[in-house]
Parts: sequence; C-alpha cells; structure tokens
Amino acid sequence: MKIAIINGPNLNLIGRREPEIYGNVSLEEYLRGMAERYADVDFVFFQSNHEGDLIDEIQRVGFQCDGILLNAGGYTHTSIAIADAIRAVDAPVVEVHISDIENREPFRRVSMIRDACVAVVFGHGLKSYDIALEALMKEITRI
Repeated sequence: MKIAIINGPNLNLIGRREPEIYGNVSLEEYLRGMAERYADVDFVFFQSNHEGDLIDEIQRVGFQCDGILLNAGGYTHTSIAIADAIRAVDAPVVEVHISDIENREPFRRVSMIRDACVAVVFGHGLKSYDIALEALMKEITRI
C-alpha cells in the first residue's frame, strides 16, 4: 500500500513551534517512527509552506498512491483550491490536525477541505497521524 503524507505551512516547525500545543517532537522524527511502525506501507512524505506546491503534490500523488493523509495547516481554513484538488484525484484523503481545532480559535473550526475528505482526525497530538492512517487503510480496503 502506498500512502502520501502531505503537510502544509509551518508544520516543518513542529517540535519548536508552540510546544504547549504541538509538543516537543519534530514532525520529521515522528513520521520516521511511523514509517518504522508501518513497515508494510510505502510512504511518500511532502511538506511545503506554499499553497500551489501542496496542490501540485496532491495532483501528483493523487493518481499513483492508494490514499493521502493531508494536514493542510492554515490553508485548511482558507483554501477552496486545495479542496478542488482533493476532489480532482482518485485517492481518498483524510484531513489531519495535531491540535484540537474544535477547542481553539473560532476560525480554526472552519474547514474548507473537510467535505472533500473521507474522514477528519484531530486533537490527538502527533498520534493523529497514526489514527488517520488506520482510518484511511480501512477506507481503502472497503473500496
């Protein structure tokens, strides 16, 4: 099974950015461990601070991967273009957030991409990625 994990703006700073919200472990370190835990999964990792790069990557992997975990960061709340890219590809997408977006600022409770995704996982820290992967794998095997 081939799964893409696409991360948006400022997620490259996890481990240093607001550790009281996001923790002290870097996203890169966590995803390395995830690749070890799920050795039977072929992962493709991508991170960018630029909306167009995220769209390009969704389009690139969305026809060659079995599924996508997408943490669009701040673009979650603003990007119709990312939602359109998700709808344009074959791969099912799970929206992922590290923090509990329902208990943060009001603007974080609005997701422009949610309706294009098959599931949403948030509020479990970096473990949100594992939970999202499990949900995605169930979705893929159900299809």
